[in-house]
Amino acid sequence: MTNLFGIIVSGRLVQTNFEQVGETQFLTVIPEADNINHVVVFLTGSQPFPVGLGGSVYFSWPDPLNPPTWQLLGNITNEKPSAIFKISGLKKGDLASQSGFTFGQQKLSHNAQIGISVEPLSQIQGQVANPSAEASTVNSYVEFSQAMCENLYNFASSFAQSPAQMNPNPSEQYIPLSTLSKWYENFSRRLQQNPNFWRK
Repeated sequence: MTNLFGIIVSGRLVQTNFEQVGETQFLTVIPEADNINHVVVFLTGSQPFPVGLGGSVYFSWPDPLNPPTWQLLGNITNEKPSAIFKISGLKKGDLASQSGFTFGQQKLSHNAQIGISVEPLSQIQGQVANPSAEASTVNSYVEFSQAMCENLYNFASSFAQSPAQMNPNPSEQYIPLSTLSKWYENFSRRLQQNPNFWRK
């Protein structure tokens, strides 16, 4: 069952190296996790959970002075085989500066852990995940909207021509690039003021 799970960290290869550490518990290490903000946990598709079971997903950040503390991120099931979790708010402060020790300008690197506990769905559904672990849909929407608008503007402006360069086509209409630029500025400003302005 250890190849049942995988994780994705942006910019890294997929990890499927979960180790079984208990009858229903599986663990993997995320090396050098200091700059990681989100992690995707998923079923690999090699086999589903047994009927009536799912996986509670936990996160642990290292603390050299204490045993591991596990924080519930959420769950994955056959019906929801993947989830993205925000872990940046769950990591404690810079442990190197807390201990007062640094070696030159070098900072310690920390390995985080992801644990999955296979449990009955009835038990999983009653659990409450750490609210800091939920990926912000507002931030994701803002980022997507800005990227989409920039892409549209860049695409359209790549066709920009001066009036002298144009060969008018009577069957087409033309929009000045300044109009698109003004729309982009207005949209960006409104999005920053209220990410949900479009829901009116």
